[in-house]
Amino acid sequence: MSATIRARKGRKPKGRGVLTVVICLLVSSGLLRLGSDASLAFATEPAGEPPALPEAAYCEPPADAEALLTALQEREARIERREGQMADRMQALQVAEAEVSEKLAALAAAEASLSATLALADSAAETDLSQLTAVYENMKPQDAAALFSQMAPEFAAGFMGRMRPDAAAAIMTNLDPTQAYSISVIIAGRNALVPTE
Repeated sequence: MSATIRARKGRKPKGRGVLTVVICLLVSSGLLRLGSDASLAFATEPAGEPPALPEAAYCEPPADAEALLTALQEREARIERREGQMADRMQALQVAEAEVSEKLAALAAAEASLSATLALADSAAETDLSQLTAVYENMKPQDAAALFSQMAPEFAAGFMGRMRPDAAAAIMTNLDPTQAYSISVIIAGRNALVPTE
């Protein structure tokens, strides 16, 4: 076994010499290229000051260029002022829109409150009329007739129209015929003008 180990130690690997030669060639090629590029860079560098250009190569600005520049600057200033004014107007419009929205909300709340109040008042008035009608219906016909004879015919007709037919008939029987006729005409003509179509 030791003889095999010694034989391996004594032999040189075959590929190392070729690899070293290739590496040396690559390094030397890189150095040559670097040297040739550097010499080109040094060769193209100008010596001294750049040559003066003829006077015709420098152009003078046209005579109206300053006037044009001033006009453009003035126009830009006007546009900036207008943009500022428009921004102010937009802000004022947004404030006004917010105020209008608040007022509309307040108006809607007031309208809802008013509607609730009117509904309550209508309900209370209807309740009062119903109670008063019930009172007239439950009175003795002679006493109710004395009371109805003092009323305006339109007012009396409103109550008669709400009463039960038997109670209204008993009161009408005790009224003066002229007054009973006036109340009857008002009750009969109350819905005459209502459209039928």
